[in-house]
Amino acid sequence: MTTDETNTTAETTTEAAPTADTAPEAQPESQTEPKPEPVEVSKDAMDGRPDEKVDILDDTDTVRQEGMDWFVLRVASNKESSVQNTLLRKIQIEGMTHLVGRILVPTEKTKTIKGGKQKITETKLYPGYVFVEMRLEEDGRIPQDVFFLIKETTGVGDFVGTAGRPTPMAEHEVVKMLTDSKRPDEEPLVKLSFEKGEAVTIMEGPFENYEGTVDELLPEKGLVRVLVTIFGRQAPIELEEWQIAKADEA
Repeated sequence: MTTDETNTTAETTTEAAPTADTAPEAQPESQTEPKPEPVEVSKDAMDGRPDEKVDILDDTDTVRQEGMDWFVLRVASNKESSVQNTLLRKIQIEGMTHLVGRILVPTEKTKTIKGGKQKITETKLYPGYVFVEMRLEEDGRIPQDVFFLIKETTGVGDFVGTAGRPTPMAEHEVVKMLTDSKRPDEEPLVKLSFEKGEAVTIMEGPFENYEGTVDELLPEKGLVRVLVTIFGRQAPIELEEWQIAKADEA
């Protein structure tokens, strides 16, 4: 073998063989998997109640902002919305959004039908209370600026808890309140106060003073189907709720 052939063979062998630097890089990703992030479980998750946060709230919902808790503020009757709007405006003006988050007044829309006309009303689910998300001092007290901003608002009472140290709401209470706060966006249904099988008396219409039994509730129509005995036979009649009354109250 000539000198040139020997050099060529050596160069070929050097290119084909893996070097010490490249050999270990062939399989790091296939053997190493990222460790899952630890899941933080609150003490309320172990209290035996259903996991309402998973079952009711969407994935995009935040139960509470980081470093904040929810608190219950007592307010004068029929002043809930006024207090809510005033506090939100004051917090924006004073630049305290880092100390106070959301302020909610859960409501529920109900629909009534009378004479074929619909009327939608909005009622407070927790009359006399406003829910405030805020950050406390390390000793559990309300920051002084926030305390005076809230207390100087017309219609405001005290927070639920001991003087100066409000009690945070439990996890399941917060979830329920947040769920209730979303309901006004839903299509309201007629709230019917009767139950299937209940004895009723017809108060208005061509079958006035007839007695019957509730056969079915039709909240989407605002109607109650009542079984009435006519000429010895039972016949279903659909009536508006205001046209009937419980038999023992008629």
